[in-house]
Amino acid sequence: MAVKIRLTRMGRHKRPFYRIIVADSQSPRDGRFIEILGTYDPLADKEGVNIKEEKAIGWLKKGAEVSETVRTLFTKAQLFKKAKEPKAS
Repeated sequence: MAVKIRLTRMGRHKRPFYRIIVADSQSPRDGRFIEILGTYDPLADKEGVNIKEEKAIGWLKKGAEVSETVRTLFTKAQLFKKAKEPKAS
């Protein structure tokens, strides 16, 4: 079972709103998912992205694949840098 971090569409007609989710790569876009990692509102005036960073970093460390759009959102939030940093002891 390959796990992927991707978007699932919510909202209404001509007013998209997305959840950032972890799902099996074989499940449909709006189908079953494992966990919600955050939200993305492309029409928001200010920052339209909310990410649960600790959970997202945990899934990245477990080897979850990332879709192109989510990769862009995570790069803007600098999650890939945070995932590679060693923990302070």
